[in-house]
Amino acid sequence: MTKKTVIFDHPLISHKIALLRDVNTDTKLFRALVEEISMLMAYEALKDIPTDVKEVTTPLESVNHVVVKENSVAIVPVLRAGLGMVNGVLALLPTANVGHIGLYRDKQTGDVNKYYCKLPENIQDKVVILLEPMLASGKSLCQAIDILKQQGCKAIKVMSIISAPEGIAKVEKEHPDVQLYIAYNDRCLDDNGYILPGLGDAGNRLFGTK
Repeated sequence: MTKKTVIFDHPLISHKIALLRDVNTDTKLFRALVEEISMLMAYEALKDIPTDVKEVTTPLESVNHVVVKENSVAIVPVLRAGLGMVNGVLALLPTANVGHIGLYRDKQTGDVNKYYCKLPENIQDKVVILLEPMLASGKSLCQAIDILKQQGCKAIKVMSIISAPEGIAKVEKEHPDVQLYIAYNDRCLDDNGYILPGLGDAGNRLFGTK
């Protein structure tokens, strides 16, 4: 793995992922865990975002303070499961613009197709936090990155909660300039493209569908 990939090693994240994997975890708790894990990941992923210096007046004196540069970050979930991660990032950066990329996979051909794309204005000038909870084969994520780059985006960070080594390898090969933040890297993909041990279909578990 390249230096662009960060795989978290933190007991709080591991604990929450254990609960996330559990087949008995209901939709309400699953959603809460995804948000909490996303917030913990965002703390690390956002550590080098653009900053400014602002003068702040305290009750005693004025002081120059580092602050996040206004309108410098955009959050883009890959629909639909990526929606579950948005509020976790917004908890740390509530003024960030939010865009959406909708992709679906053709079950017959395996091709990934775009069905929706709405991105913030001037997104090419922002740091983009791309949210995809499950990084399996990497096909959908690479397509989402392609879409962002076609819009001129140069600073892209990906946050995924669970990944497979195959997916990481594909993204690193096709987009070596993109930073990956992975909460947990699992063993492999099964014959159907599901991550093992994984947690099942993240979208279904987030929204109570089958």
